[in-house]
Amino acid sequence: MHNAFAQPQTILLLGGTSDIGLAIVRALVSPTCHDIVLACRNPSAADEAVASLRADGRNVTAVRFDASQPATHAALITDVVSRVGDIDLVIMAFGVLGDQGNFDQDPVAAAEAVTVNYVGGVSSGLAVAAQFRKQGHGRLVVLSSVAGERTRKSNFVYGSSKAGIDAFAQGLGDSLVGTGATVLIVRPGFVHSAMTAGLAAVPFSTTPEAVAEATVRGLHAAKRTVWAPGILRYVFMILRHLPGAVFRRLPLG
Repeated sequence: MHNAFAQPQTILLLGGTSDIGLAIVRALVSPTCHDIVLACRNPSAADEAVASLRADGRNVTAVRFDASQPATHAALITDVVSRVGDIDLVIMAFGVLGDQGNFDQDPVAAAEAVTVNYVGGVSSGLAVAAQFRKQGHGRLVVLSSVAGERTRKSNFVYGSSKAGIDAFAQGLGDSLVGTGATVLIVRPGFVHSAMTAGLAAVPFSTTPEAVAEATVRGLHAAKRTVWAPGILRYVFMILRHLPGAVFRRLPLG
């Protein structure tokens, strides 16, 4: 249960090695936070993060989570509950960017990426929501992307998967109204992280720490959607309504 200051006592990060996800966890950690679970495909890859988050007697563990295996997600949530009890906050931060050029030549690889980004988000999100309904409380943070607001030719497979998970999260949030649980959708722009290493930055680029700060503010204000940086809300109010012929000519990739 969150304390009187709305600080989570238990946190589950789905995507336990995500730069943005870990930045959000660090921004939310308080002396009353006693359990953190980092769920990722290779738990040993989270060893450094586990060690850095273990402070003040905090219990931090890494468990196996494969977003591409939806049949395992309900059992994962059950396992986490058996370890820490009620889950106050879940951060959905897993995903793959991939390369559109490769996807054009390998439709199977494209489908695998979409399975992780969208199908994995649906199955894990529903499993989390079921647990929240049992508890009568809980907050789910879903890392979406402005790439889903209007897909670009340079990454339309990735963008389409983010559009799907964003729409899913909106509907999931509506379905949880009155249960004590909520969903916060976070729509970052280009984030300097391990996922985007080697890619050319674009206007309004940001950092994992800045996204984390915006997320925490959104949680405290009980918002349903956060843009990071906030100016992108207004940028995409324009971009999403541009005629296709104009949009395609923009230097967006």
